[in-house]
Amino acid sequence: MTKKLFITGIGTDVGKTIASAIVVEALKADYFKPVQAGDLEYSDTDKVKELVSNSLSKFHPNSYALKKPMSPHAAAQIDGVAIEPDAIKFPIIDNHLVVEGAGGLLVPLNNEDTILDIIEPGCHVIVVSRHYLGSINHTLMTLWILQEQGHKVSVIFNGKEHKTTEDVIKNMTGVSVIGRIDDEPYFDKRVVQEYAELFKDKLESL
Repeated sequence: MTKKLFITGIGTDVGKTIASAIVVEALKADYFKPVQAGDLEYSDTDKVKELVSNSLSKFHPNSYALKKPMSPHAAAQIDGVAIEPDAIKFPIIDNHLVVEGAGGLLVPLNNEDTILDIIEPGCHVIVVSRHYLGSINHTLMTLWILQEQGHKVSVIFNGKEHKTTEDVIKNMTGVSVIGRIDDEPYFDKRVVQEYAELFKDKLESL
């Protein structure tokens, strides 16, 4: 049975794209980034493609590719376009699909809709959490919102271990933990492959 996995974060720059590459590699899944804001010459899709070794994964075009590295609603205004959630269609494929969001869960797409509104029913949501002052609050809010909306949720921790932080998140939400991505000096195909092997069993069991 094919899986749809939606990867979001507790904020921006927490490691969603590296996590997406690892999940894509582990499942030999396809990858889709609905909204790219900024970095169009070297997008998140380009980064994931560069980190994935298998030849089965396909990389689908963005629904919206915006020029400015800003919140999507603001970047879209500058480009003179309106983001319509109904225009964002997940690819219909026979393979697993990894969908990467933009920023955090409640990043606005327009004056009414957020990233949360484009998560299709049936998606298993993976939240990437990175420790910083305030990250417990951001992580719990993200997880609780997703659970209240009826989504199945797991967590990937990114960065140095903070046991007390991680324990309280697990105890207060009951979510499954797929694993940890350490603060590596660099990420290349080999490193991503190693993490893919570490995470593969848990990802396949979702």
